[in-house]
Amino acid sequence: MSQAAYFQVEQVSFSIAETKILKEISLEIGAGEQVAMIGPSGAGKTSLLRVLCGGVTPNSGTVKLDGETYLKNGAQGGPSLRSLRSKVGFVHQDHALVPNLRVVQNVVAGKFGQRGFWNSLRSLIQPVQRDQEEVFALLERVGIGEKMFHRVDSLSGGQQQRAAIARALFQHPEALLADEPVASVDPARAQAVLNLLISISRERGLTLAVSLHDPSLALDLFPRVIGLREGRVHFDLPSCQVSEKMLGELYRLEE
Repeated sequence: MSQAAYFQVEQVSFSIAETKILKEISLEIGAGEQVAMIGPSGAGKTSLLRVLCGGVTPNSGTVKLDGETYLKNGAQGGPSLRSLRSKVGFVHQDHALVPNLRVVQNVVAGKFGQRGFWNSLRSLIQPVQRDQEEVFALLERVGIGEKMFHRVDSLSGGQQQRAAIARALFQHPEALLADEPVASVDPARAQAVLNLLISISRERGLTLAVSLHDPSLALDLFPRVIGLREGRVHFDLPSCQVSEKMLGELYRLEE
């Protein structure tokens, strides 16, 4: 790998009750790299992204962020989760926006983890001019600048997805994780959203990891693809090296 590793995952396992979700996963994602994760439902894609952002704690293994160990054998160490979450933006599959608030308020909420309670509340009620200017610039970049003062529930699914991307970018992250970011949009808009994420990653030098159900989008748009199956890494290759046979094995149905 030419880039220095931003995420390092070593022998990570994660279970919920008696169900093993991730099984001894080891991988690295380089700083500024764009990576797609694919695999059937239940393969562990979302759980792996949540481990990377500190949303869940693995039962065993080590996770490093930009060279610092923040999780080891189920215990936290190094940077605090608050510090971690300020470095990693997350775009949720369901957007996780507040529908009865305006777009600008939802985007400003991206920095709540970096601000105290009263500052967060004040910025939510009446964002300061500096914040409003930054939010507008971000919304313009993702193509919905004119929706800044609209309620979120008046936006289309694709527009809400772009608002969620702007919110993640508002926290000035070093890495951006997106869980099925195009699940709610049609194929043409799906490609546009993914191209937007990749372009922003390259412009800002952001590490980008995206989970996708559609392998064709991953192979067409991302330089590296990680295939997950039953909680394990099935393959981790440049997209040009992923064969139809590999995809068939990745998505095969159990007899």
